[in-house]
Amino acid sequence: MEADNMAGGKEPRRLPVWACIPLFIVILFILLGLYGALARGCLSLIPGGVEACQPDVEARQPGVVGYIILEASMLLAVLTAALPMLRLERRPFSDLGLSLRGHVKGVWYGFLMAILLYLSGFGISLILGEIEVTGFQFEPLELLGSWVFFLLVALFEEILMRGYILGRLLHTTMNKFAALFVSAALFAFMHIFNPEIAFLPMLNLLLAGVLLGASYLYTRNLCFPVSLHLFWNWIQGPILGYQVSGNNFITSVLTLRMPEENVLNGGAFGFEGSLICTVLMIVCTILIVWWGEKQEAISLAAPRSC
Repeated sequence: MEADNMAGGKEPRRLPVWACIPLFIVILFILLGLYGALARGCLSLIPGGVEACQPDVEARQPGVVGYIILEASMLLAVLTAALPMLRLERRPFSDLGLSLRGHVKGVWYGFLMAILLYLSGFGISLILGEIEVTGFQFEPLELLGSWVFFLLVALFEEILMRGYILGRLLHTTMNKFAALFVSAALFAFMHIFNPEIAFLPMLNLLLAGVLLGASYLYTRNLCFPVSLHLFWNWIQGPILGYQVSGNNFITSVLTLRMPEENVLNGGAFGFEGSLICTVLMIVCTILIVWWGEKQEAISLAAPRSC
């Protein structure tokens, strides 16, 4: 049963969430296959792009432009799937939470939280001797290209997991924190086939889903989670030189060496596989929920004008 009511009249009949989300996922998978094939066709026009589609691991590297094309096709697929579903549900496009109006500061807060997380996590790892910096290289075009790629990754995953799935769950009578947990679990499951996946990385991916979705409970906007997601990945991989969720996409500014792979440095999965990351995400999530609950309390206490 829908929890939200339209002011000034009876709410129109809508598909129940238990039907909307599975239907959306089916449509998305079909479109991912279609657009993915088109993207690979584009890759075949790029020198070396054909090899990117081959099964050989060594040859599966299309370069920054190739990654951008593939990720753009995924973003196009999720938007194409969401638009007819929103229309079918009689909900506006703004329900996805992509508006910048009144939420630009969320972009800055997401950036600052990513900086804070890595100043803390990377700094602690260096002090403990869990990582060592062994090299430095600066390739501005690669760095810019990787930023565009991770922006597309953040938009795709946040529209899918927070904008649509969590957004739909929040339109039900389900407790908002239960809805957040369900969407975070789906987010973690989406990464289950990533290289070097294990229990701690999966737990951290679940916590990452909670962290990224926490602000959405209170703002219904994606500016903060998209920004945090973007800069989390970009700083982690292209800047600091960690694996990103077990993947090594492109060159990085810093080259890292781990004296040994363990749960403190995350090993081959990267920083997201570390206990340091676990603690930092829990702390940041608590801060976001504390802020959100405080803002809700202030809003409820404020006198309402007729």
